[in-house]
Amino acid sequence: MTSTTAAEQSAARAASALLDVYARVGPLFVRGEGAELIADDGTRYLDLVAGIAVNALGYDHPVIRDAIDQALASGLIHVSNLYRTEPGERLAEELVARSFASRVFFCNSGAEANEAAFKFARKWSGKSEIVAFTGSFHGRLFASLAATDRPEYRKPFEPLVPGVRIVPREDWAAVDHAISASRTAAVIVEPLQGEGGVRPVDPEWLAFARELCAGRGVALIFDEVQCGLGRTGTLFAYEQAEVVPDMLTLAKPLAGGLPMGAVLLTDGIAAALKPGDHATTFGGGPLVARVALAVVRTIAEPGFLAAVRELGAWLGASLAGVAARHRRVAEVRGRGLMWGIELTEPAAPFVAAARERHLLVATAGANVIRLVPPLVVTREELERGVGILEEVLS
Repeated sequence: MTSTTAAEQSAARAASALLDVYARVGPLFVRGEGAELIADDGTRYLDLVAGIAVNALGYDHPVIRDAIDQALASGLIHVSNLYRTEPGERLAEELVARSFASRVFFCNSGAEANEAAFKFARKWSGKSEIVAFTGSFHGRLFASLAATDRPEYRKPFEPLVPGVRIVPREDWAAVDHAISASRTAAVIVEPLQGEGGVRPVDPEWLAFARELCAGRGVALIFDEVQCGLGRTGTLFAYEQAEVVPDMLTLAKPLAGGLPMGAVLLTDGIAAALKPGDHATTFGGGPLVARVALAVVRTIAEPGFLAAVRELGAWLGASLAGVAARHRRVAEVRGRGLMWGIELTEPAAPFVAAARERHLLVATAGANVIRLVPPLVVTREELERGVGILEEVLS
């Protein structure tokens, strides 16, 4: 019988102290470099999950390290939003300059950003209903969960926030019927759905929804928590659809791995809000804002985005080739460096098999393998990853 060492027993005790709301798997990771995670035994794993689309600049990127060093040198990690600090103001200015928005609100996560956007829409419109769509994922808080089309997440916590409707995605008649001039405060949609199976949404349908919202006094919210900030090959996904929202939510990659979310909004909606209407203690603090400013400026560089588009085109073509060679692949879809491989059977066993071969990928629903690598991943690393996927699918 094999006895456990003191170190193994200590590790087991530490792991057991965590609440089991995540089914954690795999090794204990202790370091990261570029697009690789390194386990405590020194094994390197090619990471095409990137913290679920968070680590856009990968691991140990000098831009992030330098920004953190500067923040620590200033001595300002937190001040609260009772007072002014420069990093948050500079970051807001940067996001306004690079987007449709006139104002920015900072918070700590994507779910918080969506909750804030719902509140802003209700205050601005004087109406209460929120319309979301099938396949959507907008967060795990009560209003954002009500707008999320995942029954297994919703049911244990019902009743959820009332006044949220989920209607069929890309159904022209359904969205026309759902958007009411008298009831609807906002429509929320991901231009490229993430958790719902990596599904690009039809730009023509988005334009139709935009027209309906404008004509009926309804705020159009684009949730770019996962697909924004360079993931699709442009700084914002709405740029490719050529449809401009009234509000846009950001989070995952914004602060390079530190917790940060944001709502970008027009002057028209901002004018309805006054001090005290909403608040957050930590949002936009000096440390996270300084890092986020460095991340946004790095990703926004034209050469950086061009490289994402080039790598994304190669990855899409390579995955299409994999699909053509394997019957269990039903469809490949995505944009930029955000791709889903829909299988004819559950994806989890193939994700596990890839991990055994030192490749990290994730699921997006029961049957979809999701690839959201760091945006700094190399062509050679993607070739290695596609090769391992080909092995496990065989």
